[in-house]
Amino acid sequence: MAHDEKGTLKFDRFTVIPAERQFIDAERPVRLPPRVFDTLVLLVRNAGKVLSKDEIMRSVWPDSFVEENNLAQNISLLRRVLGETRDNKFIETVPKFGYRFVMPRSERAASVPDIEVEGAIGDPTSPIGQMVREPEALELPGTRYAQNGEVNLAYQVVGEGPVDIVFVMGWVSHLEYFWKHHLFASFLRRLASFSRLILFDKRGTGLSDRVPLNELPTLEQRMEDLHAVMDAAGSERAFLFGVSEGGPMCALFAATYPERTAGLMMFGTYAKRTRDVDYPWAPEADERSKFFETVRRDWGKPVGVEERAPSMANDHEFCEWWAAYLRMGASPGAAVALTKMNAEIDVRSVLPLVRVPTLVMHRKGDLCLRVDEGRYVASRIPGSKFVEFDGDDHLPFVGDHESVINAVAGFMSETVWQDVPERVLATVMTVKIVDIEGESIRQRIERSISLFRGSPIDLGSDNIVATFDGPARAIRCGLAIIGDARRSGDAVRVGLHTGECDVVGGRYGGVASELSQRIAAFADEGTVVVSRTVKDLVAGSGIGFNEIGLRSFEGIEGEWRLFDVID
Repeated sequence: MAHDEKGTLKFDRFTVIPAERQFIDAERPVRLPPRVFDTLVLLVRNAGKVLSKDEIMRSVWPDSFVEENNLAQNISLLRRVLGETRDNKFIETVPKFGYRFVMPRSERAASVPDIEVEGAIGDPTSPIGQMVREPEALELPGTRYAQNGEVNLAYQVVGEGPVDIVFVMGWVSHLEYFWKHHLFASFLRRLASFSRLILFDKRGTGLSDRVPLNELPTLEQRMEDLHAVMDAAGSERAFLFGVSEGGPMCALFAATYPERTAGLMMFGTYAKRTRDVDYPWAPEADERSKFFETVRRDWGKPVGVEERAPSMANDHEFCEWWAAYLRMGASPGAAVALTKMNAEIDVRSVLPLVRVPTLVMHRKGDLCLRVDEGRYVASRIPGSKFVEFDGDDHLPFVGDHESVINAVAGFMSETVWQDVPERVLATVMTVKIVDIEGESIRQRIERSISLFRGSPIDLGSDNIVATFDGPARAIRCGLAIIGDARRSGDAVRVGLHTGECDVVGGRYGGVASELSQRIAAFADEGTVVVSRTVKDLVAGSGIGFNEIGLRSFEGIEGEWRLFDVID
């Protein structure tokens, strides 16, 4: 290895100039993320010496606490940039200790295929600074099954990277048809080249169990299915990558289960699927109705390809694959039902409660979902990063998908794994007991909470407060409690709100808890009253509501739109 007076480092065909933060492969400059570059410089300067993981992390992240996964990601990316093979390695792993920079056993003259992309995370005008090597061909993954209750969920695991990505495709999907078109297959292989990639079909679609049309999954059920798939795949914490309608579900999961979410990535996504006064970019209700009819009439053809992949709309092979992918993904009836359910999605109130590192990506000319929708989503999530790409394709694997891969890899490389946040999204239910004749009603309420997988947080004399990780289950629990009280002649009121809760010593508190108690006090005897946030999050569940109107509560800022649950 050669050094010069300027501190330039040269090895094999590579040149590293620390003072100018340049890395050159032969004569071609390659942009690296800052922390990846720092890791490389440290290793090369200490060539032949074993460096402990702690030593490297202290040097590369001097002012931050990071976990070993961050370092493992940097090492994985460097190995691909350097073009390591099984027989020729630059970075040697010393098990249970650290890493050592070594020279490979043979010279490698061939250049490593690379991708260089313009468009930095958070700054569309500057370079991302990330290079990802074209991965070697992978064998098609086997399909496995996770269980959520009685439903079997098909999933696949691809790659052996240091961190997990759960890829959540929008609309309908079919795992095995992912791999039947080279564009989609290449996109997934690139993701799997630096991660352990987890794919799955949501219930009612693809290879997962088909369910009756009235039991197709709500956002809450999709979130629970994702939880089950992660458990089955042995993933304790993962980056979530939601495409289109997959984005809102991933945002809800990230806010509800931040301890399972390393980071949130969304592509071509939205917060609401029908137009509203403060969300003017979505289609009008009549436009959605026309699309429902198109789906019903033309399912089996390449429905929606002109908006989702305009650059491939005249490609016969792609259109044939897209039509088959949709047919295999869902029946016509299921496709219409899912599309109608998606039209009811509204996660505007959830976005500010996402507390994990977030990357939102959108193409400027997206014909399916306007770029303004992606900008809105990013603006509502605290600290999120937004990247706009050129092009008008909605699907991430069509068009310039290399830019997407680089943005994802760069974001993951720069993301510092956080401790479990002290705030989470939860649905808080307060049951106000009007007349207490004995302990019987209290015991029955507690049994109902347990049956619907709630967690009691306050068992006061006349108020029982519990949290749920799903609003639909909380509503059904409230209805069960009301029904039981009615049969026994007891009088109770139930109030629910979904919001951010402070978690201190395992106990939940904060405005969400206070608001649920105020709503319960406001409710009439024998009724369940919910905030608009709760109503918006149970779209497609079959639960009905009557609007009460706006109400304000002393000591709680703002006005709150309330709804009676139809019993």
